[in-house]
Amino acid sequence: MQLEFITKPEEVATSTAVTWQRRYDVDWLRTLAMGLLIIYHVVVGFQPWASFIGFIQNEQPLEELWIIMSLLNVWRIPIVFMISGMGVRFAIERRDWKQLLKDRTLRILLPFIFGFFFITPISAYLLVDYYDWGVAYIPNPGHLWFLANIFLYVLLLLPLLFYLKNRPDNVVLRFLANVMQRPWGLFILAIPMMLEAWLVNPEYFSAYALTPHGFWLGMVCFITGFVFIAMKGVFWQAVERVRLGALVVAFLLYLVRLMVFELDETSIPNALIAFESLSWMLAILGYGSIYLNKPSSRLSYFSQAVYPVYIVHLPVQYAISYYLLPLPLPAILKLIVLLIGTFGVSLFMYEYALRRLKWIRPLFGMKLNHS
Repeated sequence: MQLEFITKPEEVATSTAVTWQRRYDVDWLRTLAMGLLIIYHVVVGFQPWASFIGFIQNEQPLEELWIIMSLLNVWRIPIVFMISGMGVRFAIERRDWKQLLKDRTLRILLPFIFGFFFITPISAYLLVDYYDWGVAYIPNPGHLWFLANIFLYVLLLLPLLFYLKNRPDNVVLRFLANVMQRPWGLFILAIPMMLEAWLVNPEYFSAYALTPHGFWLGMVCFITGFVFIAMKGVFWQAVERVRLGALVVAFLLYLVRLMVFELDETSIPNALIAFESLSWMLAILGYGSIYLNKPSSRLSYFSQAVYPVYIVHLPVQYAISYYLLPLPLPAILKLIVLLIGTFGVSLFMYEYALRRLKWIRPLFGMKLNHS
């Protein structure tokens, strides 16, 4: 359950309020972000370089789709880390450090270890067999790599996280609370992301998986999400105020990438991409706060389904691709079938197997009992 203090902006650092409110928008954004990752993976299979990064590739590419995917690419993974940091800040309001570690071990580390040995090797097997690269059992992090990052962030940052929780009147949070009440003050938190991009200087900003850049950027976004929630009502008011401006800035910077640099990340300053990334995330959080912070039966279902569905989706995608992509059908038809099939089969597995078998639920990040 995700909750937030109800407090006035000037009380952000000293409030002892005990009234709580569910943040349905954070649940929605987590669900939508994971869903976008699935769509992204399906579209990758229709790019001319898909096989080079370990995807089963359609012979006829749909390169025009990458114009849209490039818009998502700079924030699709950072927002997952940011929302994870938000979730940890919510969680520690009702847990001590031992309870937090136990919860994250069961919900994140256990599914990662299980997936490493029993889920991602299925994708690897289908890939190497499809291209006749031999047949092998290859344990690997695969599409679950970011789960290991999140668990490490919790483990490494544990003293800092509880320090910030137990001392809400510290000078850093007071300073940020004051800055956030100023126009565009939220953008001060672009500085850590820009510094990371400048110091690590990756060849491709969007190369997140299993890279030093992905690790450090993920940590910055995780801490940023944690701090956002620590600001309580001040953050939500600030992000709602800045949402339109952030959206305009983000879209203009995307147009610069598209029209000036032709989406070539190697020629764009990484710090500029980092600023665009934060702008997208602020816009998304701002509009989400206004339009998504309401209960919904669909949210109740999909927020529980999206994690196990994400875990199984790539083997499902590869299995369908194995038989679908060699067929002499139009590429766009294959894309539609693959999208529907990946989501449909993954949801079917969740509904009729994963959520109903008590012993298997923890392996896919679910609690033992139905909720």
